Amino acid sequence: MVTPKVIYIPKGSINKIITQLERERFDLFKLDSFFLRFLGSPQTGWIEMSITKMRKADFLYKITTAKSASQTITLIPGETTYIFLQQLSKKLHLNFNILQKEYKKQTYIKEGAFVPETYKIPLEINEKKLIYILLSHSLHQMKQFSLKTLGFYDEQKWHKYLSIASVIQKESANRNEMPLVSSVIYNRLKKGMKLQMDGTLNYGKYSHIKIKAKRIREDSSSYNTYKYRGVPKYPVCNVGFDAIKSAIYPAKTNYLYFMKNKNGVHDFSCNYSTHLKNINATKRNK
Repeated sequence: MVTPKVIYIPKGSINKIITQLERERFDLFKLDSFFLRFLGSPQTGWIEMSITKMRKADFLYKITTAKSASQTITLIPGETTYIFLQQLSKKLHLNFNILQKEYKKQTYIKEGAFVPETYKIPLEINEKKLIYILLSHSLHQMKQFSLKTLGFYDEQKWHKYLSIASVIQKESANRNEMPLVSSVIYNRLKKGMKLQMDGTLNYGKYSHIKIKAKRIREDSSSYNTYKYRGVPKYPVCNVGFDAIKSAIYPAKTNYLYFMKNKNGVHDFSCNYSTHLKNINATKRNK
């Protein structure tokens, strides 16, 4: 039989594995599951076959002994797709421009379509297949989380939560702060105040750039919450489920401001005078 150099073996029973390989047009039958049980447990995930022509018995033996044909790459919560695609292109030796083109072809979501986690990426994968795998897995994870958290999945509503969650992700010092940052966002929106949050300007290629007054003045994108009211139309980054949960369930507070203190966490306040005191205290400590 003829096989690709790299194949994917799903998790599950031997019968399930044989059935899946049948669907992928491998020359296998249900009776082969008996022989496979005799050989041992199949590997799971992407495995390297090394040779592409072999007898069926050799193939079944190979999938129980073959080495992993994948490597891991981690998408950190708060990272932008632009930077993540750069990381993928360098680590997997893929073309960055083609990755960008495939991303735009396969999803209309400008940002926030990936779930931050550690991915096992098959070796010798091309740009098109990689983007497909990442997007399919992420969408499945998001739908499952939405069903578990909300009881339903509504695409439009979910994307609104993603946009809010992305601001929370960029602004929070830790997961415990997320519901508090979320409350500030909702409280400011309710009062018709601009969000005026630096993290919204850490979009795309600016993910790790420190935001200064000059950038705030000159950036005319819709991400600039110093110039425009409301939450940015698109997420600022890819967000974790802690941030999404905080966007759905903000803490109940009257906070309107927060300021990072000397310990690297935020002091929250309800009025501007207290906020100014927190700013001055931070300046003195510096």
